[in-house]
Formats: sequence, C-alpha cells, structure tokens
Amino acid sequence: MRYKNKNHKKSTPVLILSVAAGIFLTAAAIYAAVYFYTDSARKDQQELLVTYMKHIPEKEYKEMYAMLDKKTAAKISEEEFVRRNSAIYEGIEISSLKVDVKAYDKKQKKVKYHTSFDTAAGPVSFDNAASFVKEEDGYRLEWKDSLIFPGLEEEDKVKVSVTEAERGQILDRNGRVLAGKGTASSVGVVPGKLKDRDGAVSELAGLLGLEPEVIEKKLNAQWVKEDSFVPLKTVPKVSELDLLAVDPEDERAQEAGRQEKLLAVPGVMISDVEVREYPLKEAAAHLTGYVQNVTAEDLKKHAGEGYTSNSVIGRSGIEGLYEKELRGTDGCSIEIMNGDGELKKVLASVMVQDGQDIKLTVDAQLQSALYEQFREDKSCSAAMNPYTGEVLALVSTPSYDNNGFITGMSDEEWTALNEDEKKPLYNRFRQVWCPGSSFKPVTAAVGLDSGALDPEEDFGNEGLSWQKDSSWGSYYVTTLHEYSPAVLENALIYSDNIYFAKAALKIGAGTLQDFLQKLGFGEEMPFEITMSASQYSNTDQIETEVQLADSGYGQGQILVNPLHLASIYTSFCNEGNIIRPYLLYKEEAQKDIWIQNAFSEDAAARVLEGMKKVVSDPNGTGYAAHRDDVVLAGKTGTAEIKASKEDTSGTELGWFAVLTPEKDSKKPLLLVSMTEDVKDTGGSGYVVSKDKNVLDTYLTE
Repeated sequence: MRYKNKNHKKSTPVLILSVAAGIFLTAAAIYAAVYFYTDSARKDQQELLVTYMKHIPEKEYKEMYAMLDKKTAAKISEEEFVRRNSAIYEGIEISSLKVDVKAYDKKQKKVKYHTSFDTAAGPVSFDNAASFVKEEDGYRLEWKDSLIFPGLEEEDKVKVSVTEAERGQILDRNGRVLAGKGTASSVGVVPGKLKDRDGAVSELAGLLGLEPEVIEKKLNAQWVKEDSFVPLKTVPKVSELDLLAVDPEDERAQEAGRQEKLLAVPGVMISDVEVREYPLKEAAAHLTGYVQNVTAEDLKKHAGEGYTSNSVIGRSGIEGLYEKELRGTDGCSIEIMNGDGELKKVLASVMVQDGQDIKLTVDAQLQSALYEQFREDKSCSAAMNPYTGEVLALVSTPSYDNNGFITGMSDEEWTALNEDEKKPLYNRFRQVWCPGSSFKPVTAAVGLDSGALDPEEDFGNEGLSWQKDSSWGSYYVTTLHEYSPAVLENALIYSDNIYFAKAALKIGAGTLQDFLQKLGFGEEMPFEITMSASQYSNTDQIETEVQLADSGYGQGQILVNPLHLASIYTSFCNEGNIIRPYLLYKEEAQKDIWIQNAFSEDAAARVLEGMKKVVSDPNGTGYAAHRDDVVLAGKTGTAEIKASKEDTSGTELGWFAVLTPEKDSKKPLLLVSMTEDVKDTGGSGYVVSKDKNVLDTYLTE
C-alpha cells in the first residue's frame, strides 16, 4: 500500500524561495561591491586632484610630475613639465589657490572642480575637469595643458604684460620737486665685445666698487647672450659741463673722469636710465628719505600687495611714510597667445594707477638755507608757521646724499657713513634733547597760571651762584649775569638760572608735572612723522628738590623734542592755545588747536612780552638776531651735558627759538634750532648767529 506524503507539494515551493533569496542576496552583494569600488575610486581621484593642486603654490613641480600617468609622462619630460608649469604659475604670481570639487563622472573617470586664485593681474577663477587612469599602483592623472587653464593648448603661451605705475612726486609748498623722476647712467657690458674678460672684469670691479664675483654672476645669468647689454651699476649722469669742470677735486669732475675710464674698457656701454632723484640732496635727506629695490624679505612681508622683484619701496622719511600713496598700482594683463602670437584669450587684467603726488607744507628754500648754515654741525632745526601749524622745515645735520641709495654705494662709502663720528645717518630732529634756557618761557607760563609767581616780585640779587640751603651740600645753581630788579621779565632777558630755579621750587614738583603732562610730555605728538616723546624725568616723577630746581631752567632730566618745543611756543602768540603742527599741504591753511588753553591768555601775553625783550633789548641774550623791520620774540638756551654734577669736561647744547609775534607778519615764522658741542664756539650765541643769517634771507625775500 502506497502512502502519499501530504507535505510533498509544499516542499518544492520552499526550495524555490530559498534559491530566489540566495540570488537576491548575491545581487545585493555585487551591487554593494560595485558601489564601494566606485565610491572608493571617486574618493581616491578627488584626493589626488586636491594633492596635485596643493603642490602648485609650493612650487613642488617635480612632485606634480610624479603623479602623472605613463602615457602622459612619455609625451613630456620632467624637465619640460617643470619648465612649463613654473614659467606660467610663477610668471602670473599665483597665490591663495582654492579648489572646490563639484562632481565625479564615473564613466569618464573625471573629477569636475572649480578653482580660484590671485594673480598679479587680479583674481582668476574657472570650472575645469581632471581625468584619471587606473594603473597597477593606483590612479594617475592624465595631464594636459588645459589643466593649467581651460582651452590652453601645447603650442600656446601665457603672456604677462606689466605696465609700471609712475611713483608720485614729493613736492614742497610751492611745487618744487623734493623727490621725483630723474636721469642717471647705467654702466653695462656687452659680453661679446670683451677682449680680455678676466682683465676687464678686474678693472671694472675697481672702477665701480664691486667685487669681481658680483660682475661674473651678472655676466653668467641664464638670459645673457653675446650681444646682450648686461647692466652692472647705476651711476650719476655726467653732463658736458661736468666734463669741462676746472677743479679736479670737484665730485662731478671726478665722476666724469671715472666714466671716461669705464668707456675705455672694450665692451663697456653707458646709457641713460630713469631713476628716483632727490634734487635737494643732503638738505632734505632725513625728511624725504629714500627708496630701494625690494628684497626677498619685503616680498614676503608685503605678499599680495602687488610688489615684484623689480619694484622699489620707501625705506625712510616721507618715502616710507606715504609708500602706499606714492607707489601706485602697476597695470597687468595675463593673456593666452596661440602659436602664431595672436591673442586667444584674456584671463585677467588690471589698469595701471600712477602714484599720488605728496605735497608738503615745507618751504624748500628755507629747508636749504637752514642746511647750508648748519651743514658742518651736529644740529637740527624745526620751523613752522605759528598761526597755522604748517611745518616749513625739518633739518638734521650733518646729512647724506640720499641719491647715493639710488645709484648704489660702494662698501667703502657705506662704511664711511656708518662710522662717521658725527653720525650723518642719525635723524636729530626726531630725538629729544636737554633744552636748557629755551625751556624758561614754559616755566614762566606755568608759574603765572599756577599762581606761584608774581611777575613783579623781586627775587633779590643772589650774585652768580645760589643754593636753597645747606641740605644741597656742595651743589649750587649758577648764572652768568647780575641785574636788578630780579623780576620775571628781566629774568627772561638775562636768562637767569637762579630766578627760574627759585620759580620751580615755588611751583612745586606735583604742579609742574601736572602742567607738563597737559603740554604733551610723556606722550607721542600728533604729527605725521613719529617724534620721540618729551620727558620731565627719567622716572614717572621729579624725585628731588635739586632736580626740581634744575628743571625750572631746562636742565635736570628735562628732554624736549625740537618740534614739540616749537609747538608749545605757538601758545604765546595764540592766546594760550597750542597749535598742532602738520606736514601735508592744504590749499586753505587753517589752524587746528592741539591743546586748548594750555596757558591763560594773560600768562601767554606776559611771557611773549618778555621774549620780545630777549631779542629787542641790547641786554637780551638773543639781541644779535634783532631787526628794525620785523618784530621778533625768542629765547636762547645753553644746556650742559655732563656725566655727573662734578663733571667739568662735559659738552654743551646751544638753542635758539625765535618767532614773529605779530599776526599780520608777511612771512610768519617760528624757528627752533639746536646745535651740539657749542662749549668752545660761543654757546647759544653760535646758534643765534646762524639763525640770523637764515632770517635775513627768509624775511627779506
């Protein structure tokens, strides 16, 4: 008897379902594997692209070449690849490169991306695609020229055209050029015309003050050909008049002689070249400053600001202070040119913008006159219009010819400048100095406004030396003249140290400090050029009674910047208000009050009357400068510079501050001059005589 399995019909469907499930799972696994493979490939290729791009700003061209596929590498050598990429990327001055991957085309194995970067001609951005090929060691980049720029082909060139911006001029108040375009001579060699190269190089090195190795390096540069003109050094231009100079010691005659010897060397040529020129030379060197070629450090510090290896940059003075305004912006265009030299595409361009002219309040004639008077001295002068604040001159002597930084100094010339005991490179008008008696009008005004001084009080005749009491030990305040009565006006006329020492004690250290802080001591002046801050003590306060007494007549630890002192003096002819000095010219000059009511109007007027007598009274220490046609007011000063109170071998600083006190003066002027080492040349009288010569010229023009 056969029995039927009741479950038999149900067993087959179960088997079919199991097989179907297996097939489904296998398909899912295959899909997942393919997806994983594709996703991994996408990530690998994207990372390769980003890595490749990161090498560009780092100039790692060999590393870029190592990422290429075999087929590409067979078409272009590493040397050719490096040359092509470096020439383009460095030529356009690429920086700030960014890459943004947009999509992945899995069929063509392409990574689509957007890239942007800065260039010498401005920002550039574009969409592009990079292709990859799978090789035994992984994915490799299929490189084409179009990877640099879309549409760039093998025979195309990338051209960078630069139009240099003209540097702005520095002008004086009357439009006279203080810094501008000039002409110099470029001494160079045509290598193919050299007969005895070693001998010629040796001779040129001696004549130009260069090392032979420097000349050889220039001659061996990659761009140099036999018929190239290789510039070696820029020298002053020699005119026909210079060739006829009678005095063989004259600098121009010496330069003419040198250039004759240079031209006698076969292969040497001298041609005109445009340079930055400073017509006032030494007279305004510390004020205008100078420019120099940029260095690698400059390019790094000012990255992205448009400087190139051919740029110049302001190093000091107005050239440095207004570098951004003066330099302008070079024009630049980046273009793709086809194999026939025809324009294919403009990638980026910026228009040239010439630099701005900087017009100063300075009077070039006054600047030059002051320099000529003090050129042999260690000295400085600051001149301004006391009613507007316009700075008319800033002079530091001895000085240097700033044109030397343009034409190039020899090592010997540079060493001589740096080792000169008079320090011609040192800018004295920016420093602080012991003012001596030129500070007495300040003490007088403080005393009047504080109520410590009665201008009519007679301080008594103490002779030529005085001390408060025995607590001062062996220290005495000394003065040069006896007079009577010892009242404020006479004390200014005779420049009495004893009177102002007593005045300082009456004022008190705290009150004097408070007033001086109000006058800007201990803080930077509001002026375009940074000046050293004036001080009343080496610490934060006047420490002793003797120091206080000495401070009253501008000694002790009082140090003042000459322009700051000139600014304080403006208060005496502006109802007690201190006028802010300024250097940038304005068509309509208007005074800007720096310190309102520095002194009361009555105190300022009283001190000014005394200062007039300093110049107009035959007994006044500034009488040598008096004039019959112009009213002047002023104050002399002689400051002792000693290592200690017992020192008898110290030197002296001489001061003279003089101004036109009448508001209707045809040529308003406030002049402060300081000269070092006047102990054996007449003290402050030496400075008065020098300034008188300047005033005689300036006020009668």
